[in-house]
Amino acid sequence: MAGENILIVEDEEDIAELLEYNLTRQGYDPEAVDSGEEGLRVCRETMPDLLILDLMLPKLSGLEVCRQLKADPTTAGVPIIMLTAKGEEEDIIAGFEAGADDYVTKPFRPKVLLARVKALLRRGSPSRKKHDDEMEFESIRIHLGRHEVFSDGHKVELTHTEFRILQFLASRPGWVFTRRQIVKSVHGEDYPVTSRSVDVQVAALRRKMGISGEHIKTVRGVGYKMGD
Repeated sequence: MAGENILIVEDEEDIAELLEYNLTRQGYDPEAVDSGEEGLRVCRETMPDLLILDLMLPKLSGLEVCRQLKADPTTAGVPIIMLTAKGEEEDIIAGFEAGADDYVTKPFRPKVLLARVKALLRRGSPSRKKHDDEMEFESIRIHLGRHEVFSDGHKVELTHTEFRILQFLASRPGWVFTRRQIVKSVHGEDYPVTSRSVDVQVAALRRKMGISGEHIKTVRGVGYKMGD
């Protein structure tokens, strides 16, 4: 996995240079900008394979940049890693509510961030899928290769993380998965996401799925399942 274009939106020059240096050493093709407005423009023009987005930006915040990109069908599939010094639970939840796929707090270890980058890219964007497999459950169709979801015949725009959660639950209908299992499936081992964060993402997924979202059942005290 080399040569992927990674857009960095970071207003602290030393951090941006550190990211560019480490990403380049790993064979990636990074580009850095220092404002939210410029990040939006470049992302829409170049469609990077991944976006590393600072939360605390002048004028247009990282949260707002994330919301706008995820609300736009053309950029909604770009994986976003939120990078910020704000590491309280409320801040992490706000990032996921805005549509972020991962969250790394400052100060960070470059090796840890690179591992997160690699993990998100490995899960793949639609252009990197080799098989156009399809999953179906009731009125829901999931195209794994094209990274598309249809509910009652209507296309549903999901974030990368929401898509992964839906795919995971639909992989074994009726099977109850704990929140920890969901996090592990989507983000990998030892990922610091709270149960509340998972609940927020499932709630967003249900809302976007409309009536089909009712197939995602809450199992009180345990987690979630697809269907009865």
